[in-house]
Amino acid sequence: MTRGVVVVEATLNSGSLITARLAGEQGRDVFAVPGSPLDPRAKGTNGLLRQGAILTESAEDVLAHLGPQLFAPAPRMPPERPPAAPLPPENTDALQAEILRRLGPAPVEIDELIRLTGASPAEVSAALLDLEFAGGINPASWV
Repeated sequence: MTRGVVVVEATLNSGSLITARLAGEQGRDVFAVPGSPLDPRAKGTNGLLRQGAILTESAEDVLAHLGPQLFAPAPRMPPERPPAAPLPPENTDALQAEILRRLGPAPVEIDELIRLTGASPAEVSAALLDLEFAGGINPASWV
């Protein structure tokens, strides 16, 4: 049914790693998206890469690998630019601006945002919700 499995995020004991192992046992390609070595949710994908999974940063990587098996090779697209930092909404207050400054490519725990900003849990939660509704952040940016 499938030619391969892409694992984007996996802790060391996740079901994603079971799926990847079963795919490998069935002769399917295993693709893995690398993550920060400091993020526990990337330990599984980084381990898959050490075991020989195919490094995957975009859909183009999967297509480049599977393309010859599926169809005539498509022209290579230029590499994607790294995502720009989210633009703050028009009426972002100081706490929201500070939260945006603290968010990066790896998710940040809400307790860490509370500690770094010095704001109360209620204030940080409200600011995150306002930013999310305004489209200024992705909910996956914080946990």
